[in-house]
Amino acid sequence: MQGILNRIGLLNTFILLLVAVHAQQANPLVLTIDTKDRAQTIQSIGVSGCWYSEPVGRYWPDEKKQRIAELLFSKKMDNAGNPLGIGVSAFRFNVGAGTAETGAAGGIADPTHRAECFLNADGSYDWHKQSGYQWFLQKAKAYGVENLLIFSNSPPVQFTFNGFGFKTKKDSLANLKPENYSRYAGFLATVIKHFDGEGLHFNYVSPVNEPQWDWTGKVGEAKQEGTPWTNGEIYGVVQSLDSALRSKKLKTRITVAEAGMLTYLYAGKTAASRQIQNFFSDTSPMAFTGFSTVPRLLVGHSYFTDSNDSLLIATRKHVADTAAKYKVQFWQSEYCLLGNGFKDGEAGSRTPMDCALFLAKVIHNDLTVANATAWHFWNAYEPGNAERENRYYLIALKPDAGFMNGSFTATKNLWSLGQYSLFIRPGMQRLNIKRSDHLSDAEAARSTMISAYTNDKNQIVVVAINYANQAQPIKLDIQSSHLPKSISSYVTTAARDDNMRFSNLRSMDGLMLSARSITTYVIE
Repeated sequence: MQGILNRIGLLNTFILLLVAVHAQQANPLVLTIDTKDRAQTIQSIGVSGCWYSEPVGRYWPDEKKQRIAELLFSKKMDNAGNPLGIGVSAFRFNVGAGTAETGAAGGIADPTHRAECFLNADGSYDWHKQSGYQWFLQKAKAYGVENLLIFSNSPPVQFTFNGFGFKTKKDSLANLKPENYSRYAGFLATVIKHFDGEGLHFNYVSPVNEPQWDWTGKVGEAKQEGTPWTNGEIYGVVQSLDSALRSKKLKTRITVAEAGMLTYLYAGKTAASRQIQNFFSDTSPMAFTGFSTVPRLLVGHSYFTDSNDSLLIATRKHVADTAAKYKVQFWQSEYCLLGNGFKDGEAGSRTPMDCALFLAKVIHNDLTVANATAWHFWNAYEPGNAERENRYYLIALKPDAGFMNGSFTATKNLWSLGQYSLFIRPGMQRLNIKRSDHLSDAEAARSTMISAYTNDKNQIVVVAINYANQAQPIKLDIQSSHLPKSISSYVTTAARDDNMRFSNLRSMDGLMLSARSITTYVIE
């Protein structure tokens, strides 16, 4: 009798599931996509290779570092159609300040956070330095990464006030002697020219990083290379660098100012705030408009504006509105899930998929609300436990004691970024979408977030994030003069093997987003 009752209970549960599925399928979320209703053009989606490129690229066995490079740079698929990598279209190269040569005396506690400098103390250059970084730079080129970028955390130590690659005095001023502005600019231009000669062209150079932070530390306890800058000091270094690039006839363009938080781009009362207005207003004495190597572009980092959906979206609307007013493009060039200020404001344990979904949420809103034309993750690889400390990186490294070897794990974050980077290629334009549920950006941030992109080959890419705990049926209503010929999907879920898992769909009917998933549809 008990067995019969159990079977009846299972039957009732099955019937209820069928009813629920039928109800969902009867009311799909309709997404109207007009291929003529276009927004910004995407330039790149990429990663930074700071710090750990050096030991991995220099010392690790070839088989391991080759696979890491493949995970980041490959655009190819395996025999089942699943991606071998996330095919980023930008790779950021950190040019060091020389804290590695000074060792422990250089004041930075963690040896992996010290970086060599191509410029020697006697003024000569040693191009064998940063060999690990250069290994990954060469692999990025070999895989066809479209955009190589060079950035600096600190001027070379021989140019700084205190002889260190970080500040020892908290005064919010640049750690660069006034007479060394042109020398610093000349150093960057020389490095760029050298790599041009090696066939490694840097599309952009970023001479300052997070100028709002003080980057101070006690000698022996400092965390990394870094220096603050005021807006006036940034103007001065850009002026010198513009002159140096032009004198060497280099085609590399300058990006600024890698704001440590997006609010500094449009607001604030410090000497390093309201950077859009200060650098691109026609009436500002610090306007970059006279520098031919500086595009109308300002760069910021999405940290610390993600603790709740209201803050996330309001901040990005301010960025978009201010950038539009001054006719400036916006790049998001550095973000990872720091501290407890994410996962919708909740602290505590997080699953890898929780992190992947939140990362996708930030990317989505940076692209659709802030109208970012580029999006870059920090950091591609870092040491850590892929299951417990999965928020910081795309690839979790488990090095040996000397960082001469180790193992690594691709996290769900890698595939979350890949849902965008592999398919949204440089030159694609974002398409505006109309939703049948008419949800606001804040409401969508807790349910289903959708963005779409197209190119001149009549290809449409749709990225869908389903934040909900239940499946969501959708219908893609594409307004185009061309009829869809094929549709493929790539899905990431919490399941171990669902890492941009490929499916060749028979039609655009009956599309269903799995619960807690990220799905990319590629429509030809």
